[in-house]
Amino acid sequence: MPANIEIKARVRDFAAFEARATALSGGPPQVIPQEDTFFYVRRGRLKLRQLSLEEAQLVYYERPDQQGPKRSHYLIFPTTEPAALKATLSAALGVRGVVRKTRLLYLVGQTRIHLDDVDGLGCFMELEVVLRPGQSDAAGQAIAEDLMHRLGVAKEDLLEGAYMDMLEEK
Repeated sequence: MPANIEIKARVRDFAAFEARATALSGGPPQVIPQEDTFFYVRRGRLKLRQLSLEEAQLVYYERPDQQGPKRSHYLIFPTTEPAALKATLSAALGVRGVVRKTRLLYLVGQTRIHLDDVDGLGCFMELEVVLRPGQSDAAGQAIAEDLMHRLGVAKEDLLEGAYMDMLEEK
């Protein structure tokens, strides 16, 4: 199963973070509106990420809920029939909730930097260091921590869970 090292944190100054991420990536971000429908599952998290009426990704992932760098295992299944898949999964598993956001995606080496404006929650960032075959967690964590420092992310802004968890706690 593919894996990455992730960090999630609250963003207090959107414009400053955006400027640092643009400078590190060497260009403007890709803007991606997303609607994530989460389903009830026994283990991990399962979401249907709708990117358009004709495009979505079914994403299953497992990761610990802890602050700072953490390993995440994931599987992604693309679909061109999001409405039918959503109806099937909703009937079979039940909908846990929906997260809507606008994501700015920056690429820096093997890292995806996400700057997210999440409906009902505010602004956040995620780092996803996509681990190469045979690459250690420690190497991925070092990359994530370096980028965290270069982006000005404070340790007190680090978060543990998913946006879905945060919405449920509201």
